[in-house]
Amino acid sequence: MAYSDEDLSWIYDRTSGYCHLCSKKLAFTNYGVPGARGAWEVEHSVPRACGGTERLNNLYAACVACNRSKQARSTRSCRNENGRSRAPLNRRARKVARAGNTVAGAGLGAFVGSLFGPVGAIAGGLIGAGLGHRENPDG
Repeated sequence: MAYSDEDLSWIYDRTSGYCHLCSKKLAFTNYGVPGARGAWEVEHSVPRACGGTERLNNLYAACVACNRSKQARSTRSCRNENGRSRAPLNRRARKVARAGNTVAGAGLGAFVGSLFGPVGAIAGGLIGAGLGHRENPDG
């Protein structure tokens, strides 16, 4: 099926440009270009062969290898093969999760640092915030 540029953009942005099965980074401009770096295709979470639809809530970006190897299998089984339990987060959810990681890291760092006094609490909080911010929100 041919998808509009708007639909492709929405599908790509839904997972921040990562394959929803293996989390490989995709290149928006390499849609439908097998062999190109970051090449991707539209993947049906519920395969059409199993009654899946063309509605946007059933469509995800997937690297060519994942999309073609999935065939009519479930999304869950394909993600499990890649050690994943869910699709990568979209930009908004990723931002919220990263902020939560930063706050949690700061709190934990400040707690541990408080064992060394007020200066330790401040230093621990700053270090914890930095580490929490760098933590991958997709797990």
